Amino acid sequence: MQPRQGKATRRASEAGATVPEASARSARGARMDRNESPAAPEAALPEAGKFGPARKSGSGQKKSPPDTQERSPVRATGARAKKAPQRAQDARPSDSTSAAGAEGLEPPAAREPALSRAGSRRQRGARCSPKPRPPPGPRDVPSPGLPVSVPILVQRDAVPGARKLRAVLEKLRLSHQDISKAAKVVNGVVGHLLHRLKCESGFGGVERLHTGSYYEHVKISAPNEFDVMFKLEVPRIQLEEYSDTGAYYFVKFKRNPKENPLSQFLEDEILSASKMLSKFRKIIKEEINNIKDTDVIMKRKRRGSPAVTLLINKDISVDITLALELKTSWPASTQEGLAIKNWLSAKVRQQLRLKPFYLVPKHAKEGNGFKEETWRLSFSHIEKEILSNHGKSKTCCENKEMKCCRKDCLKLMKYLLEQLKEKFKDKKHLDKFSSYHVKTAFFHLCTENPQDSQWDPKDLGLCFDNCVTYFLQCLRTEQLKNYFIPGFNLFSSNLIDKTSKEFLSKQIEYERNNEFPVFGEF
Repeated sequence: MQPRQGKATRRASEAGATVPEASARSARGARMDRNESPAAPEAALPEAGKFGPARKSGSGQKKSPPDTQERSPVRATGARAKKAPQRAQDARPSDSTSAAGAEGLEPPAAREPALSRAGSRRQRGARCSPKPRPPPGPRDVPSPGLPVSVPILVQRDAVPGARKLRAVLEKLRLSHQDISKAAKVVNGVVGHLLHRLKCESGFGGVERLHTGSYYEHVKISAPNEFDVMFKLEVPRIQLEEYSDTGAYYFVKFKRNPKENPLSQFLEDEILSASKMLSKFRKIIKEEINNIKDTDVIMKRKRRGSPAVTLLINKDISVDITLALELKTSWPASTQEGLAIKNWLSAKVRQQLRLKPFYLVPKHAKEGNGFKEETWRLSFSHIEKEILSNHGKSKTCCENKEMKCCRKDCLKLMKYLLEQLKEKFKDKKHLDKFSSYHVKTAFFHLCTENPQDSQWDPKDLGLCFDNCVTYFLQCLRTEQLKNYFIPGFNLFSSNLIDKTSKEFLSKQIEYERNNEFPVFGEF
C-alpha cells in the first residue's frame, strides 16, 4: 500500500471515531472537495452545514433497528471516489413540462436535461487528494425550537432511493401534447365566462390573473386540473382585521356613492364575501348552459371553499376563484413575512411588496361554522414570482450548468401528499391537508437554506429527505406559519385537529423508512 493511501485510511478511521452513529440518509455534514473530478460527482461530499439540523440516527433504515445500525464509511479528507458508470437513461430530463394550446395559458420554460443520478452506494474506493479540503463554513442556524444535531460526514450517494426519486420525477413529467390539448379546452371555457362576467353589474372590470401550479411549473401527474383567478380592482376601501387573525378581513368602502355597482353586496356597510360569491357562482352556472361545443357542469359547492369548480368533458377540473385586487400598502400583519432577504435579496423583497395584493372569499372559521362576511389575504401571484425566479443566483436553472433541485423537491413533496390522500381517502384524516401546506413548508426551508449549492441536483436524495424532515417537524410541533403572515398558523388546532396531523406524520415516517412504497415500483 502506498504511504499516501495509508494516511487516508488512518484519517478515515479517526473521522469515523469522532462522529455519532447515524443512517446515511440523515447526514448533513462535510463540504464537497472542489478538486474532485467532474466525472464522479456522485461520490462527492455534501456541503458543510447543509440544511441545518440532521435527523435522528437510524430513521432512514428499513430493516435494522436504530441501535444496531452500522456507521457509514467516512472518506478521508480530500479523498477521490471511483468513477461510477453512467447509463443513458439517467440523463433524461426530469423537469415537468407544460405547453399552452391557446392564448391565455402561457407556455412554461423549456425542459432542461437533469444531471445524471448518483452512483451505487457500494463504491468505497478512495485515494488521498494532493490538495487539502478547505475548512467547513459557518453552520446554518436552524429555526427556533427545532433540534440541533452534530454534522455527520457522509457520501452523497449513500442516500437510499435517489434513483427511485429520479424515476418518480420522470413519471410526473407531463405530456406536451396532453397539456396543450387540455389548456386549449380550458381557455375556451374561461374566455366565454370572462366575456359574460364583464357584462354583469358589479363584475364589469374583471380580468384574468395567471396563477397556480401550471404557471409555477410545478404541476404534477395529470394535465387535467387547473386553477383560474378572476381579479376585480376595488378602489377606496378600508380593511378591518377579523379577530386578530392577520389573514381574514372585513371590507368597507371609504365612500359609498349610490352608483357603486358593488352596493348590492353590502351587509351593514360591509362587503359580504358570501353574497358576492353567490352572485359570481350564479352567473357562471347560467353561462355554462350557453356553451354548446363543450360539455361543462358545475360541481357541488365545497363548504368554506372560495372556488367555483367546473368539470369539463368529464375529465378536466377547473377551480375558478374571484379575487379583489387592492393597490395599496400590504396589511401590517405581513410586515415580518416574506423572509427572502438572505435568499432572493432585500431589493427583490421590496419590489414584491410594491405589487398589489388580493382578497378571496374564503371565510374565517368560527366555531363549527364560518364568518361569511370575511375575506382572506392571497399572495398567489407572489408565490408564482418566487418559484419562477427561485435562485440566489439570477441565472439559476437557466442552463444545465446552473441547475438546482428546488422545484424537483417541491414536486416530490406534492406527489407524496397527493398519493397519501388517495391511499387513505376513505378515512377522511387527510381531507384538510393540501398542496399549499407543502408549498408553505418548502418556502420556509428555502429561507433557511438560501444558497443554490445547498440544492445541488446531485444531492436530490438528501434535499428531499430534508424537505420531509422539515414537514414532519411542522406536523409534530403543530406549527406552520403562513409564509406571508407569520402570525397565522396553518397547523393550528382550530384549523386541523391533532389526530389528523399525527396520522399524516405517522404515514410519512413509514414511507420514508421504507423508501416510499407509495411512489410505486421502479
